[in-house]
Amino acid sequence: MTDLESIIEHQLVKVNGITLHVVTAGPKDGEPVVLLHGFPEFWYGWKHQIPALAAAGFRVIVPDQRGYNQSDKPKGLDPYTIDHLTGDVVALIEAMGYTSANVVGHDWGAIVAWSLAILHPDRVRKLGILNVPHPVVFQKTLRKNFGQLLKSWYVFSFQLPSLPEWMMARGDYSFAATMIKRSGKPTTFSDADLEKYKAAWRNQGAMTGMINWYRAYVQKPPVTPENVRLSMPTLMIWGAKDQFLSASMAQPSIDLCDDGKLVMIEDATHWVQHDAAAQVSGLLLDFLGKG
Repeated sequence: MTDLESIIEHQLVKVNGITLHVVTAGPKDGEPVVLLHGFPEFWYGWKHQIPALAAAGFRVIVPDQRGYNQSDKPKGLDPYTIDHLTGDVVALIEAMGYTSANVVGHDWGAIVAWSLAILHPDRVRKLGILNVPHPVVFQKTLRKNFGQLLKSWYVFSFQLPSLPEWMMARGDYSFAATMIKRSGKPTTFSDADLEKYKAAWRNQGAMTGMINWYRAYVQKPPVTPENVRLSMPTLMIWGAKDQFLSASMAQPSIDLCDDGKLVMIEDATHWVQHDAAAQVSGLLLDFLGKG
């Protein structure tokens, strides 16, 4: 694999009233692709896809989302509602000199990507989603499917004050590292990867900022917009062995897309971009037009 640090640049970008740490790669005149990570990762969660997209000529833009790693960590729950999270991406696209971009998200980053496409469709050229259902499908499933409700137990445990942060930080964040390692394949996260994650989690206020995404989603839920169908080309990639989200939500989600495609990767977990790195990169390149 290409030495990641040799091809990326780090910068701080002021957006939406905060400062985001952003990694960029690829030619500055390339077509923009914004990659949005989820919990509990940071920009490094796209370590396999950044070199592939950059080598194909894309301008790759990968923020640490608010609350994470080196980006600002506002206090309270209000700053972590969907309108602020999507507002960050709109402002980032503009700050980087574009009016729209291709947007790809995983986990919480996929929730932001879905919401961005619903609320600001003019900002999204093509939409890539990894292992997260359309928000409306997820809400309906939670109300009717007890199995998915059980899989989402951690979302509700995160509503407690202070205790989740204490648990995740136990043993110098070894509890958090063990949690994500056990939810993947034995090869999903290396010890070196987990050390990088721990370094990100150690940033002051990071774990609270990260968990506040969950608290805000439950305690200050987003209002479902009237138009939930998407017209832009949409690719959904789903690791079938996801322990957190049922694969039964994938097809109903893509059914809400006028131009959608679902690819199920049977032997991948929730961390599909790690488990099937080359396949995911190839699918994204084909979808975005440079495969």
